[in-house]
Amino acid sequence: MKSFYKILGLIILSGGMLLLASCRSGSDSVTGASAKAKDLPKLIAKGTSEDGLSVSLQNKNIGVKGIRLLASTEAVKNVRSLALKTNKLGDDGVKILAESPTFQNVEKLFLWDNQITADGIQSLIASAHITRLTELNLMKNQLGDEGVRLLVQSEKMGQVTLLDLGANEIGDEGALAIAQSPHLGNLKRLDLFRNHIGPKGIEALITSKNLPSLEYLDLTANAVAMDQIPALEKLADLPNLKILIIQ
Repeated sequence: MKSFYKILGLIILSGGMLLLASCRSGSDSVTGASAKAKDLPKLIAKGTSEDGLSVSLQNKNIGVKGIRLLASTEAVKNVRSLALKTNKLGDDGVKILAESPTFQNVEKLFLWDNQITADGIQSLIASAHITRLTELNLMKNQLGDEGVRLLVQSEKMGQVTLLDLGANEIGDEGALAIAQSPHLGNLKRLDLFRNHIGPKGIEALITSKNLPSLEYLDLTANAVAMDQIPALEKLADLPNLKILIIQ
């Protein structure tokens, strides 16, 4: 770290973040059958804020039928925040979301635990409607290095300030793609918890010239040995980095 305050911030906050990492390391999925078609309208209505700007359907297993119905729901045509954690959307569901003008105003998109692969990311970045993202949570999917590469090469990432790619089978190749992306200049928080990133990928991230706004970087539970961590921490050269977690 470049300053005493960055080191102090890491010491003070790392304990809390370790607790957070521990809490989210378990399975958050809700198993069982998808929501019945007859229940979907009620679920959508209940999960939609009165002003229609926020939809929260977390852990509802709405599936492809549910996202198709949501896309045709008039009450959510101005939605800004869309939380769809654990809904069995898959790549087909993401494609429906990406191709629907209903979601053209979405700024915060949470797709945690939806079996999304690189194909789903391709649909997302090709979307003519999803253009205003500022926060994107893709934790616990199957993006892999290819999915991450597609995502960070997209100009759609230019306004994003928060990106969660935890538990996505990402290795050094994906980390290098992030470090080399010219579209992440506004990113302030990056979560890469529980992936397969080794010292090479970590070094690329913490010395990147393309992450000038990054304040928080979580690399908990990656492919690095404990005795390698002190040397890596000393390499950190991100101008606004306040919290760096490597465990």
